[in-house]
Amino acid sequence: QVQLVESGGGVVQAEGSLRLSCAASGLTFSLYAMGWFRQAPGKEREFVAHINWSGGFTAYSDSVKGRFAISRDDAKNAVYLQMNSLNPEDTAVYYCAAGLRVKWREQTSYNYWGQGTQVTVSS
Repeated sequence: QVQLVESGGGVVQAEGSLRLSCAASGLTFSLYAMGWFRQAPGKEREFVAHINWSGGFTAYSDSVKGRFAISRDDAKNAVYLQMNSLNPEDTAVYYCAAGLRVKWREQTSYNYWGQGTQVTVSS
C-alpha cells in the first residue's frame, strides 16, 4: 500500500532552520505531484508548498514564500521542505501529500497523506 512518512520535525528557536523529509513507497513516485500542508493548534490545515511531478513547477503560500523551499529526489522517492527564518507562527504539524492530478492548493485533490511531523518554533 501507499505510505508517506514525514521526518525531520523538532523544536527550533526563532530564525532557525529545519529540513523536513517525506519518504514515499508503494507508488510510482515520479508520476506524482507532491505537497506540504500544515495544521497549527486550533486552526484548519493549510497549504504550504507544492512541486509538480517533474520538479519544474513549485508554488508556495504567501506566508512562507522566500523562506521555505520544496524539492524532490525521484531516485530516493522523497520530497523535502527546507524551512529557513522560522518564526513561532510556523509552529504546526506538517504533512506531505501526493496526488496525480492536483489543484495545488486544494487538499481534496491529493490522493495520499502522511501522518505528519511536529515543528515547534520557540521565541
